[in-house]
Amino acid sequence: MDVRHFPATMLRAGLIGLASAGKSTLFQLLTRAADTGGRASGRDDAAMGLARVPDPRLDRLSAMFSPRKHTPATVTFVDMAARRGSGAATLLDVAPYRTADALLHVVRAFRDDAVPHPAESIDPGRDARTLEDELILADLGVAERRIERIEKDRSKGAWKGDAAELDVLRRCAGVLEAGTPLRALELDRADARRLRGFQFLSAKPLLLVVNVDEADAAISTEDAVRAAGLDGFVHGPAVRALTVCAKIELEIAELEPEDAAAFLADLGLRETGLDRVIRATYELLGYVSFFTAGEDECRAWSIPAGTVAQAAAGEIHSDLARGFIRAEVVACERLVARGSLAACRKHAEVRLEGKDYVVRDGDVINVRFAT
Repeated sequence: MDVRHFPATMLRAGLIGLASAGKSTLFQLLTRAADTGGRASGRDDAAMGLARVPDPRLDRLSAMFSPRKHTPATVTFVDMAARRGSGAATLLDVAPYRTADALLHVVRAFRDDAVPHPAESIDPGRDARTLEDELILADLGVAERRIERIEKDRSKGAWKGDAAELDVLRRCAGVLEAGTPLRALELDRADARRLRGFQFLSAKPLLLVVNVDEADAAISTEDAVRAAGLDGFVHGPAVRALTVCAKIELEIAELEPEDAAAFLADLGLRETGLDRVIRATYELLGYVSFFTAGEDECRAWSIPAGTVAQAAAGEIHSDLARGFIRAEVVACERLVARGSLAACRKHAEVRLEGKDYVVRDGDVINVRFAT
């Protein structure tokens, strides 16, 4: 996929993991590409691909309106090829990961003699710690260099910046020196803004994807995390975990939808691991979806939770934000249940909201605007 075809504003998640963890296989499955042509930042070993966010609500709207176009929300995944030797991906100076909104850490918990582990043993907890330490050390280097530069400028009387920046960087360095990722550090909004430009890797929300054996595909995430020795990594709102069996996902990808559904049912699964990974990534990034629906197009729009109506209108088109008057809003489930907007209006379920209305996940919106 040509990078020029990616949307200007992307939800971007970087896949990280040691060699042979199944990271690149997962990337290819997520983006439905056996050989991804997209390249990030000019690096030959960095690939980008779009994954559609599964959303039954949008499917129901399309079934109702029979639109000419069906457009789901998307997440962009970035994959950096792992380097053999230490077994770790090269992360320390890689722009695609620095600019990612979240990280997906693929951890190997499956055994396969045909795919040897670089460390010659399966230990998910060790592998997770290895890569976590890489992130922490990379961030510590960034923080220390900035602190050194500020202190040098201050000694010359040349520092004109924000004194609070040095304080928060020292806090970060202390946390990192203790071997703790920055996502565990509580920051107020002002300090979070001061750190935004540093793009710290260990501060990014993290989704642990445990790649399990076929026999473990249907066990709960809690049991899989416990069995893999990953309990210590899953804490706080910025970290989530789920399980996937990449081997099974490869088999499912070759099946027709009806056969895939039957195969999942035989395994005791309700949906594919890929769908769960995509949805969990979307939620981890703190985004919700609102919809526009009609005969031309049914579309899911991605916005951060807490976005107001005027800003949401701007996601559709800047003219809608500039000329915003009111938003006609109805909950998707009510629209589907009633069968038409006219029926929703008849039952007073379509609301007129102003520019400061906080858009809810699942709202179907029609923007009234002045030209």
